[in-house]
Parts: sequence; structure tokens; C-alpha cells
Amino acid sequence: MPTGSPGQIIGIVLASLAVIGFGLAMSVYFGRRAKTSADWLTARESLPLIVVVITQFATATGGGVLIAHVGIGYRSGWSVFVYEACVIVGFLVLALIARWLREQRFTTVPDIVTRLFGDHKLVTAIAALAALVVPFGWLATQFVAFAQLFGRLTGLSPTVLVLVIMVASLLFVLPGGLTSVAWTDFVFGLFMIVMSLATAFYAIHLAGGWSEITATVPERMWSLAGLTAAGWEQLVLWLAAIVPGTLTNQLYYQRVFATKKVTDARRGLALSGLTMLIGGLYAGCLGLAVRAMNPGLANEEEATGWLLARLPSVLLIVFGAFLVSTIVSTTGAALQSVVANLTRDVYQNIVGGKASERKLVPLSRVLTVGVSVLAAVLAILFPKALDWLVATYAYSAAALAVPIFGGYLLHRRRRLTPAIAIGSMFAGVLGCGVAHLADTTVPYAVYGIGASAVALVLLTYLVGGPRRPSPDHTATEVTS
Repeated sequence: MPTGSPGQIIGIVLASLAVIGFGLAMSVYFGRRAKTSADWLTARESLPLIVVVITQFATATGGGVLIAHVGIGYRSGWSVFVYEACVIVGFLVLALIARWLREQRFTTVPDIVTRLFGDHKLVTAIAALAALVVPFGWLATQFVAFAQLFGRLTGLSPTVLVLVIMVASLLFVLPGGLTSVAWTDFVFGLFMIVMSLATAFYAIHLAGGWSEITATVPERMWSLAGLTAAGWEQLVLWLAAIVPGTLTNQLYYQRVFATKKVTDARRGLALSGLTMLIGGLYAGCLGLAVRAMNPGLANEEEATGWLLARLPSVLLIVFGAFLVSTIVSTTGAALQSVVANLTRDVYQNIVGGKASERKLVPLSRVLTVGVSVLAAVLAILFPKALDWLVATYAYSAAALAVPIFGGYLLHRRRRLTPAIAIGSMFAGVLGCGVAHLADTTVPYAVYGIGASAVALVLLTYLVGGPRRPSPDHTATEVTS
């Protein structure tokens, strides 16, 4: 049964349509700048610093923050900030190589691997698969999150809602690829920041004020000690799982590739990390407020849905628009990232497609429709089975983290070859798979990353040998 009244449901639908219509107008306007495939895939280094910062925030803040992170706040209070801090650590590490990434004019993550180790179709294929499974998983799970939240509000069929969010995502991506996605995310991101803060403070008010929360909720959750309320074992697991996943997530790399100035690449990541604290404040305040009002929820991830039923009509309608903008921002970015891999890595680099500039953008649009339809079908048929997609984060990190960062550290001193990259990526996936089957306590991604690192070092010193200067070395060397 829907939690909203008929009037509220109508208001939510109208507000959602207004958000989608506004986003479409923004997308079409800025999409006119996308004249070439480079514009479509990377925004051709056209994004100002402020746009990069806000779009990183909008991309990272999706259904996970709306549901799962609020659940962390409900269960463990301020420990949600540690979760966000793990993402910030990943951003700061990426900032160390951000200038190099930007100077190399990369398009996708596999471009980085092949630049370090050399062109090879198998290297590109493995790296492309590892890079695209994460945004595809995000895309499908965001469809599910939208259907769950709006299903609770409106009572509409999950199938209908999945189709609605699929169409909305296509409207934002098709006009101009990353160019239109980034600028639309920028506007939505500003709205999301305002709504996150407003909703957090209203939730505290609804619970009777901060004094009522502190009187009702155990002190270990809301005091400074709340940062460790989740338990040290859980905090270590977050650190081991989230940091590597952030370091290999192509969605974050693409904003670096698209910065207007080289100097903005590093600053953009650092400032984007700080915006993640807003997501922690939102999730922590909502979680603690709901915990004060209803400490007996059987499933902490129901906290957001429980709160929705208690919002006044005006705020509920505005919150509905907030949900749409939040989820569409993530789905649009994820969809464009998957298509970038398919166009650049699979079609151009593996298949060897030679489509003209005039045909490449239409091809990207066709792939965009195909990917979104596939994600929607999976979301409709297997909404609960999509949990397995979470594992793609671990396998992606296990395959890519060491070749990217280890290769970056070694490329000036050792001769890196495609065989080294292939061995390191295979070892990472194998180590991850063995640990996964063994159901280890430590995230299996850690075992995969460890195996990948061992393979990289051994193969580099057994096969690669020292780098030798050559007459054309200065022309081909990777710039640091």
C-alpha cells in the first residue's frame, strides 16, 4: 500500500516530472556542445573546477546513501562518517596521480593500463570488463532503489517505476554523453546539497530536537565515540573494501579526464572528497532521528522509508523530487561510463571498428539504449538477485588497482609489458575468487589485490627487466 495520500502522490508525480523536464532541458542545452565522440565520451576537457566537484558528489550520492547509509546511521550513528572517509581516502590517493591522468588525455580506465603496459587486445578486454561491471552494477541497483522508494510512496508497480527511471536516464545521457550528464549533475548536485542539509535538520526537528535524540539514543552512537560505534572489525572491513573500490571506479576517473585545466584535476578530487561529508551528515542525522523515534525497526535499511511516511505533504513532495534528482544523477553517470567502455575499448580497440566521427556518436547512442534496457530487464526480473553485483566492486578492484598504481610507480624504472599486466590482473581475479569461495572474514578484494601485487612484482623483475633508454624514449615515455 502507498504511504502517501492521493494528493501527495499526484504532487510527487508532478514534482518528479518537473525535475525530469528541467533535467532534459539542461541536457539538450549543454548537449549541443557535444559535436564529436571526444565530447560525448570525455566532455573534451571542458569542465570547470566547480562543475567537476559537484558532479563527483552527485555521482557518488545515489540509492546507497539514501537507503544503506541511513541504515548505518540508524544502527551505528556517526560511524557513517568513517564510511564516507574511506571514499575520501580513495579520492586523495587518486589526487596523487590526477595531474598525470589529466595530462595523458585518457578516455577510459583501460586506456591507463594499455599506456603503462603496452597495447594488447587481451589487456584491453580484461581491463574493459573490470571497468564496466561496476557502473553497470550501479545502474541496475539504482533502478531497483528507485522502484523500492517510489513504490513505497506511490504504490505504483516496480516494473512501471523501473521503466520510468530508465527513460529518465536516457533523456539525460542521449543528447551529449558526458557533456550533458556532467552539467545536469552539477545543477542537480547543488539541489541535492541543499535538500540533504534541509532534510537532516528537519529529521532532527521531527524527533524532538537534538536534546531528545541524545536522551533517547545510546550515547555511544551520537557522541564522539560514535565514530567507532560500528566496531573496529567493521571499520577495518570498510577500509579494506571501499578504498580499493574507489581507486578503480571509472566514474571518478572520467571527471578527472574532463577537467578544463590540468591544475584542476588534483584540486577537484580533494574538494569532491570534502563534499562527501554532506552525505555523511545527511545519513547520520536521519539515522539517529529515526532511531530516536522508532528504535525497533527489524531492518535498519527501512529507516528512510519509515521517515517518508511521517513527512508533511510539502516536504514529502520536495523530497520526492530530491529522490529523482539523486538517483538519476547516478544512473546517468553510470550509463554513460558503461557506453564509453563499449565504444572506446570494445568497439574501437578490440574489434577494431573504424567508424567515422559522424557515425561514432550515433553508435554511442544506440549502445546507450541497449545498455539501459538490459539493466532495466535485470532490475525487473531479478531485483533481489542483483545483490551479487556488489561483488563486481571487489573483482574490479582486484583486477585494476595494482596494474594502475603499481604500474605507475614502476614504469620509469622497469620495462612493463602486456604479459605483466595480464598476469597481474588474472592473479587478482583468481585470488579474489578463491577468497570469495572460502568466505573469508577479510573482504575477498584484499586477497585479490595482494595476489595481483605479488604477481606484478615477480613478473616485472622476472620478465620485464630494467627500462633501457632508446632513441625514441622521450617520445613514448609516459609523462609523470
